[in-house]
Amino acid sequence: MGVKDKLKDIPKAPGVYLMKDGKGEVLYIGKAKDLSKRVPSYFQKSRPRTAKETALLEHVKDLDFIVTSSEEEALIYEAGLVKEKRPRYNVDLKDDKSFPYLKLTLNEKFPRLLITRKRKDNGARYFGPYARVKLLRKALSIMKAIFPLRTCAKMSFQVCLSYRIGQCAGPCAGKIDQKKYREIVRQLILFLEGRKTQLLDELTKKMNSLALARNFEEAAIIRNRIAALSEVPGRRFSDYSGWGEVAVKLKRLLRLPWLPLRIEAFDVSNIAGREATGSMVYFLNGRPDKSNYRKFKIKGVKDIDDYAMIREIVKRRYARLKEEKAKFPDLVIIDGGKGHLRAAYEELLGLNLRRIPVISIAKEHEKIYTLGSKTPLDINRDSEIVHFIQQIRDEAHRFALKYHHKLREKKILVPH
Repeated sequence: MGVKDKLKDIPKAPGVYLMKDGKGEVLYIGKAKDLSKRVPSYFQKSRPRTAKETALLEHVKDLDFIVTSSEEEALIYEAGLVKEKRPRYNVDLKDDKSFPYLKLTLNEKFPRLLITRKRKDNGARYFGPYARVKLLRKALSIMKAIFPLRTCAKMSFQVCLSYRIGQCAGPCAGKIDQKKYREIVRQLILFLEGRKTQLLDELTKKMNSLALARNFEEAAIIRNRIAALSEVPGRRFSDYSGWGEVAVKLKRLLRLPWLPLRIEAFDVSNIAGREATGSMVYFLNGRPDKSNYRKFKIKGVKDIDDYAMIREIVKRRYARLKEEKAKFPDLVIIDGGKGHLRAAYEELLGLNLRRIPVISIAKEHEKIYTLGSKTPLDINRDSEIVHFIQQIRDEAHRFALKYHHKLREKKILVPH
């Protein structure tokens, strides 16, 4: 699928776009409030072009898109990708010292997050640079509400307005110790690095352990952080660009006997080791079909055992489809590593359904595992295939969290 065909499928949403050459090398990375308006404008013949844009467009042979929930989030993600990929046509953003950075003062006992235009070798960590300071200020405001770090240059001994409105944890007045404060800092770093799925998974486990220990007040704080982060998904699914091409690539990569038109993905979570749940999302022709989503309450697993939970929900799903003589998926995706994949496949074998292809994707390094190989697939993390599988996995995770929110409100965070 060429550039002209991909321009027809650009989602009407904020996000990041990547322009590539014929070999797949990223030439330019940009962000947009509306991808469907911004990206096609480059290719309008009537539009005046700079010498750099003319040179860029002569080499562009492919496009890729990452949908975000807001322009502010796209700004953060764009900067991270530019730093990682260092595209040759993003020289201004890489080299111009006038662009602002986010500075995390790790050299302080209780770090702050602030905007600066100067980088110094003083133990602080810098993120960026970012192209628009006004948009960056909005993004910073959103992050303050989720990660309540102090903002004052000098700490006093009494709480301020920021603490009272929930935008500071109050280290000045001893409302939080250094260890717990540094944990918030670590979570913020994961967010700024674009590893939000990993962060949500960690927070969910932390909330569960707090609730199990009957520490309901701190569990509620974590619950609210999860809810806030869930409202700002890193890669919210929209109409996926170039679905037909992705399907063909998936078929070839995974050596499937057919195109993966029907995909089902599973995720499991537990709440305090008691209210364990599972989720399944269903994608048809590259798009989510929410009428076929399923949620499971784990019945046969008492301990916190992800493998056993995967076994149970996979067995329940496909034993039922087999009994009803319904259509099976063309591909199954499991949220997890090699062990989770093996657990799911063994249940399919037990049902004599060995022909259903199944893969897994591990959150930590976004590695994709297949059966018959001890090592993950050798595939570029920035490829369309990885993005698409990530989006399906993230949707399964989102659906599980939504179910958990309802259960927590009813049972978990109410003292007995």
